[in-house]
Amino acid sequence: MTRAMGLLVALVVAAVVALSSIFIVDEREQVLVLQFGRVVSVKEDPGLAFKIPLIQDVARYDDRILSRDLDPIEVTPLDDRRLVVDAFARYRISDVNQFRQATGAAGDQAIAVAGRRLDSILRSQTREILGSVASNDILSTDRAALMLRIRNGAITEARGLGLEVIDVRLKRTDLPRENLDATFARMRAEREREATDERARGQEAAQRIRAQADRTVVELVSDARRQSEIIRGEADANRNSVFAEAYGADQEFFEFYRSLAAYRNSLLENNSTMVMSPDSEFFNYLKSDRGAQ
Repeated sequence: MTRAMGLLVALVVAAVVALSSIFIVDEREQVLVLQFGRVVSVKEDPGLAFKIPLIQDVARYDDRILSRDLDPIEVTPLDDRRLVVDAFARYRISDVNQFRQATGAAGDQAIAVAGRRLDSILRSQTREILGSVASNDILSTDRAALMLRIRNGAITEARGLGLEVIDVRLKRTDLPRENLDATFARMRAEREREATDERARGQEAAQRIRAQADRTVVELVSDARRQSEIIRGEADANRNSVFAEAYGADQEFFEFYRSLAAYRNSLLENNSTMVMSPDSEFFNYLKSDRGAQ
């Protein structure tokens, strides 16, 4: 019975030792085999792996592409127009051994340490690159070249952390909140100035059109008056010609006709009082139907 118990204990210990010497490498991670804190091997291929139990240990690191969002930072372009930039980066652990040496930790703690150091690198590169161009270049939609320059600058520095920076993107570029009111006021002033210029140009065009219309009216009225004077002159000439012919045909009838016209124009309703001599020639045809003898 004692031998059986001893054998059972030995089998259990052997099983525990065997199980503790086996570990699984996931395809989404890299594993370091450590012996007294020193790296003895790197396991990158997924599957079963072995270590010396109780002496060696494993440290696991994510092998996937990771994302890091930067806190908004202020940059000052060449035109001294401050901007608030919000960016993010995609990266992965390219050298897990160097990554451990740089961070001195494993797992999520190592990712947090590396993330803070990567943030410092990205902020430095962002300020340096964006500070070398004008704000219009940053605010334009064609800023892929700037993001590429930031990424290339971060790649060299991040390599010392065992990281590979895959991509850097600018999510948002805005003016600081304290500058928004001033910017909106300047934009409003520019729009009001443009509106004033448009109104001035409109008034100038209206005055030009009005002056042209007044000139056209004067020309038309002058031409109409000229034509009316010509027509009136022709009519007067025609009338005088008719009177002359009538006077030549029958002088007495002509005098009678002119006297009747004088009576009609003089003896009006509001002008029926006249003071003159009774033997005036004006009454020749009122004294006799044959006029002056």
